[in-house]
Amino acid sequence: MTNSAHRAGVRIVSDNGTPVRPVDPGETAWGSGHGLWLTIAMPAYNEAATIRTAVNEVLSAAYPCPVELIVVDDGSTDGTAQALSTISDPRLRVLRHQVNRGKGAALRTAIQAARGNYLLPFDADLEYRAEDISQVLAPVVSGVATVVYGPRLFGWNTVYQSFRYKIGNLATTLAANVLYDSALSDMHTCIKLVPLPLLRQMSLSEAGFGLDTEITAKVLRSGHRPFEVPVHYYSRTHGQGKKINWRDGVRCLVVLARVRFAAAPPRAERPIALRMEPPEAIRRESTEPPAAFPQALAD
Repeated sequence: MTNSAHRAGVRIVSDNGTPVRPVDPGETAWGSGHGLWLTIAMPAYNEAATIRTAVNEVLSAAYPCPVELIVVDDGSTDGTAQALSTISDPRLRVLRHQVNRGKGAALRTAIQAARGNYLLPFDADLEYRAEDISQVLAPVVSGVATVVYGPRLFGWNTVYQSFRYKIGNLATTLAANVLYDSALSDMHTCIKLVPLPLLRQMSLSEAGFGLDTEITAKVLRSGHRPFEVPVHYYSRTHGQGKKINWRDGVRCLVVLARVRFAAAPPRAERPIALRMEPPEAIRRESTEPPAAFPQALAD
């Protein structure tokens, strides 16, 4: 949650009704110097039909590191909150916007509240498979990558709802590659594994689907080039609840150009070397990371 959200009177609360303290962008995320501490961020707006399945799939998947799942209920009115209240798992945290503010705003709330050293967005609509996350983590765990994307490759374990959506994605991805001299396969994949300190240093401002583009633009502008690990994708239709439309494609191009031709990014947004140590509560001599986030830090 940003200071502007405070000024607008927006109040974010946890599932027990207490206000959520936003993390200052200057604070360093905590994690082990030898491994990954993952926060999975799941924005949800009127996803009562799928939210339980999505959460259970994420929590049931196997991971090589400690994991927390933050679901941000973005002002849902269809029973999403009630469905979430029936799930009990110490790794799950539910935050709520009192009014709908947009997917980007929900992700920014998760970024501020996250306790890991890496963050990965994951949609609540069942278009992606949680079983793919461990493969996306592998390049970071093995030390060969800092940023990892999970592209949806046409013809490889993917189902698109229409040709025009695929072409739209290819066109905006091409625009990003031309503007930033990059070679991304899929700029709009939900699966983006990014260091939390880097995300917090980006001064993110988009509230809607444009945040997806803003993150990629600032990752590329900072000099990072994502390692790509293809993932499964099963697109749903507008009748099934898909919310993105052609206006979001136009907004994407605007954001790409705005970030590309903005003044030079602050030093904090340039490539960073991650070296983060766990707090004393979880510091240990062993090089094996604990299986879960410690309770002392989960309250």
